Parts: sequence; structure tokens; C-alpha cells
Amino acid sequence: MPVTVRSFAKINLGLRIGPLRPDGFHELRTVYQTIALHDIVRVKVERGTGIEIRCEDPRVPKDESNTCYRIVEHAMDVLKVRGRAIIEIEKWLPVQGGLGGASGNAVAALLALERVLKKELPGCERLRIAAEVGSDLPLFLVGGTVLGVGHGEEVYPLPELPPVPCVVALPDVAVSTPKAFAEWDAKFGRNYQDCHSESASADEESAVARQRRKADSSGDKSPLGMTKGSGISKLTPHAPSDRMLEFSRMVSAWLSAQPKGKSLSGVPARGRGRAETPLLDLVRTGIENDFEQVVFPQYPELREVKRALERAGAFYASLSGSGSVVYGLFTGRAAAEKASARLRKMGVEARATTTLTRGQYWRKFLVSSF
Repeated sequence: MPVTVRSFAKINLGLRIGPLRPDGFHELRTVYQTIALHDIVRVKVERGTGIEIRCEDPRVPKDESNTCYRIVEHAMDVLKVRGRAIIEIEKWLPVQGGLGGASGNAVAALLALERVLKKELPGCERLRIAAEVGSDLPLFLVGGTVLGVGHGEEVYPLPELPPVPCVVALPDVAVSTPKAFAEWDAKFGRNYQDCHSESASADEESAVARQRRKADSSGDKSPLGMTKGSGISKLTPHAPSDRMLEFSRMVSAWLSAQPKGKSLSGVPARGRGRAETPLLDLVRTGIENDFEQVVFPQYPELREVKRALERAGAFYASLSGSGSVVYGLFTGRAAAEKASARLRKMGVEARATTTLTRGQYWRKFLVSSF
């Protein structure tokens, strides 16, 4: 029997881009937040072999480049099952819009496949497979508010936040994530390299002095990471790591300010209660999306959409991922609906929705299994 599930979208509450890593990825820090906008994914397994992707949206690939195809292929191999998997995708989310549509589709297909086969992968195995397929797949195995580190694939659930009205603006612009990263490297990558060279030179000079003064050659590690009795090694460049640390401190400060021993989810309190303040407190730390620095100059219309959301009353507005989606967070549903209507009058497609708690995410996930 086919299984039908909702494939929810995400937004990024801040996104810090670090240096390029040896594995080819950039170091990232971000807070993911799932929202109620979604696609629909149906999975069934019939006799035969192979994987078939069905979708009316011509922008969605139907071959092995599709994330659903890759994750289902991998999962069937791990589960040691045979059959022809058919994956149908009803596409409502934008393709390459920064909402994680393809990644959410893949996780939805994986979990629907498990229900169809009546087999479950261990949680750690799910996360491993998801991370191998794509950097932001694992967040959809958690839901709600999620901290993403590494290149986004290492995820940690954050405290539940009450639902917050949200407006998602969908400008008719396609932003390439690889191109956005390339623009970032072209603009800031040299700074990282220079910083590394300058700090390495200074470290080498001071290391030479230490080497000359050292009294022993025990091989113990010094406080700066130099190995006594060994050759001179270069230290990690300061600027990129400092930027990563700054973001982590912002989130840590926000977490430490939350009330201890109390759930932050549930029915909003009256007045200025926890319905308003947790997310507002987080964005007040100053978290921003670094991609705005390279995407907005290339696509100034996206900057104008962000300004329009702020003028409409959003207490926080930002690019999601590398774009092109821009979203705004509001203190009330009526304000969000009004802002959405105002954007549509400007010729920008916009939808009023809400953020999802982790509990809501999983309660609403399954549509049917018959």
C-alpha cells in the first residue's frame, strides 16, 4: 500500500559561513526552523526493480540526481530489500529557493519507504545516510528548531519554541547555491588566506623563540598546540574561527537565558509571554545570514523584498539559505496576512504560514498509509 507524507520546508535563522574545509565544504553555523509549508510525497513498492520518480514539475529531476532517488536507493540496499520503488512528488515548494524542498522530499521518501516496507533503520543509520546524500537532510529527521554545525549536516535539537506567524516571499529569481558560495569565496576567501598567512608567520616567529628557550623536549603539547621537540606548525587562522565562535556564543547566550525546567512550546501566553519572546530574543542577538552579503548585490530585488517585509511589521526578516526565498517573522497572524497581501500587490508571490514545533512537525508528517 502507498504511504503519503508531508514534506515540510525550513528557514534559516542566521547562517554563518566559515572557511573552505579540506573536504571541499565550507564550515557553517546556522539555526534551522521548520515551517508549515510543504510538498506531498507518496511512496509505494511494487514487483520489479529500480526507482521511478513521478512529478509534474519539469524542474524536478527524474533520474539518479534526484535526492529522493539517491536516499531510497541507499536505504533499500542497507535494508536488503528488493522491488520497484515509485516516488510521487506533489511540488508546492519552490525548487532551489532556500527552503530545503529537495532535502525534505528525500527524508520524507525515506520515512515513507520504511512504513511501506514495515522496516525501520536505526536512528543513527538514518542520520548517516541522510548526511551522505545532502548537507541539510539530517535536520528533517529532527524537526522544530535545530542547530546545524559542520557543513550543516551535524544537527542538534534546540528547545521547542511556540509557533510564530511567518511570511514566505517567493520572488521569481533563481539563486544557485554553488554560485553563491563561489561569490563568497571571491569576496572574502582572500581575507581568510591572508589571515592564515599572517597569523602563521607570526606564530612561526614566536615559535622559533619558544623553541630556542625551551628547557626540555618531552613531546608534550604546549597551550598553543605546538608539539615540543617537533617542527614548527601553523595554527588555525583566527578570523574565520572567531566568526564561527561568535555565532556559537550568540546561540549559547540565548539558550542560557531561557527559563530552566519549562517547556517553551504550547498555547501562547497572553500579553508579552513566551509566545513572543523566545524567537524574538534569538534574533535580537544579531544573527544574520552571510549569504545576503553576496546575493543581495547580485539580486537587489531580494533586498527590496526584505525591506518590504520589515516595513510591513516583521520583527525579523532574512534570506533563507542562499535564497531566493526571503521570509519575515511577525507577532500576529493578522499582521502576517496583511504583509503577504501587500507583497502580492507588489507582484511578489507570498504565503502566510507559521513555524512548527518539533511535536507539530511529527504529528502532521503522516497523511495516510492506505
